[in-house]
Amino acid sequence: MSILFEPVRLGELELANRIVMAPMTRSRADDRGVPTAEMIDYYRQRASAGLIVAEGTAPSASGLGYCRTPAIYSAEQMAAWKAVTDAVHGEGGLIVLQLMHVGRAASALNKPAGAATVAPSAIRARTQLFTDRAGLVDSDEPQALTIEDIEAVIGEYRQAALNARAAGFDGVELHCTSGYLPMQFMASGSNLRDDRYGGSLENRMRFPTEVLKAMASAIGAGRVGLRLCPGNPFNDIEDNDPLATAEALCIAAEPLNLAYVHIMRSPLSELDAFALAQRHCSAGLILNDGFDGATAEAALKAGQGEAVSFARHFIANPDLVERLRHGLPLARFDRKTLYSPGPEGYSDYPLAEAVAS
Repeated sequence: MSILFEPVRLGELELANRIVMAPMTRSRADDRGVPTAEMIDYYRQRASAGLIVAEGTAPSASGLGYCRTPAIYSAEQMAAWKAVTDAVHGEGGLIVLQLMHVGRAASALNKPAGAATVAPSAIRARTQLFTDRAGLVDSDEPQALTIEDIEAVIGEYRQAALNARAAGFDGVELHCTSGYLPMQFMASGSNLRDDRYGGSLENRMRFPTEVLKAMASAIGAGRVGLRLCPGNPFNDIEDNDPLATAEALCIAAEPLNLAYVHIMRSPLSELDAFALAQRHCSAGLILNDGFDGATAEAALKAGQGEAVSFARHFIANPDLVERLRHGLPLARFDRKTLYSPGPEGYSDYPLAEAVAS
């Protein structure tokens, strides 16, 4: 049997196989951040994954910023997510929730009225976002968080972890890349603070480390994961030493005994993200980016990690696990429907058996 289909334990999470569904923003929530019925079908169809990491979800109203992305701070949002987790568990699956506070990568047009756009420093990201009301717009000018504000945001992450467990999730993952709030604190170009959350490398690691500690204290470290991509420039992130920054985060997180580290390949050719994580992380490694069945199996056999996550292959192949198990062809996804509302290009991709019949 291929190592891909062997069970593995990551902290408190018992995976039936080593094929993980990576978190992917698909913009199918409603305009209040509430998951929709289509999302129930979408995740249920992919429950054969050893673990589903559900899409980036805001811990608070200020954490929203993209069009039609979900949140988990209200009772309505939690109840809708509970329908999703019940559906996945009903199929024998396991699902954790990625917590994503976008920070300055936001537009007020995609937020509830009165929700602020915040960041470690008042520096606008040189990027644009799509809105249903006005199309592409520049990102907001953010408000710099005060020390009291930072403590409140950490509390929001903690509560979001508790809310996720109450909504039936088996754990949570901190989104610590792609230019969102934790990475904004970590990167030298977006964090110009001169207090204990800025300046030195150690200080810039303080925010993500305190968030991880807060979530771990709330639901147990064995149910908390961390996702990072060293050197990722997305959302106008600039850093004077991406390797040192990534190493510092791994070293800071190591004593927490997290369930796993979800490590993406670095876009920097000189930076081997997998080797970096192997050096500094004793938590189980989930490898991500660009794998197919053969390369995933080879990476696991070589001892590079404990599991492999797939993103684009899970979009058009809800039965990806069975297709990989039997060597069946993989369908290709329609890029035009990645972020459009409704079931088209989302929950309507057929199973392999339906294609063959």
